[in-house]
Amino acid sequence: MPRPKSRGGEYSYQRLDSHDVGLLKALLKVFGEAFEDPQTYQGAVPGDDYLRSLLGKPHFIALAALSALDSDRVVGGLAAYVLEKFEQDRKEVYIYDLAVSKAHRREGVATGLIESLRRIARELGAYVIFVQADRGDRPAIRLYESLGTREDVHHFDIKVR
Repeated sequence: MPRPKSRGGEYSYQRLDSHDVGLLKALLKVFGEAFEDPQTYQGAVPGDDYLRSLLGKPHFIALAALSALDSDRVVGGLAAYVLEKFEQDRKEVYIYDLAVSKAHRREGVATGLIESLRRIARELGAYVIFVQADRGDRPAIRLYESLGTREDVHHFDIKVR
């Protein structure tokens, strides 16, 4: 049974599920190109069983932006995680990665993805979505400032060995 896609002009936005391994692989390629880091996103792509399992987990959200003018080709997307809180009975959604192909930037695709994620977050009972942006990434910072409240925080990577 086909899942509904939310439409926004030339694009549709689809939450991926365990049947959408091919779309997730296409999204990984978009991430690698957009972040100019193909090794991270294409150098060791997990197998279909791993990706199918990940897409079936309730705490993982993958959204793909599809071009209606190009045979529903993946032109952007995001990966997010649902975090259950311990201090209160509530959830947060963390956008881990969000990218749009260069040819489709500044056309509202990223905003469409976040709006689709807002609907999903509400359905899941989340109270907030949060995301990080690198200091020098002005386009991302402008986008996120237009949609939410900026908080200046520090991010630390702690190696596990």
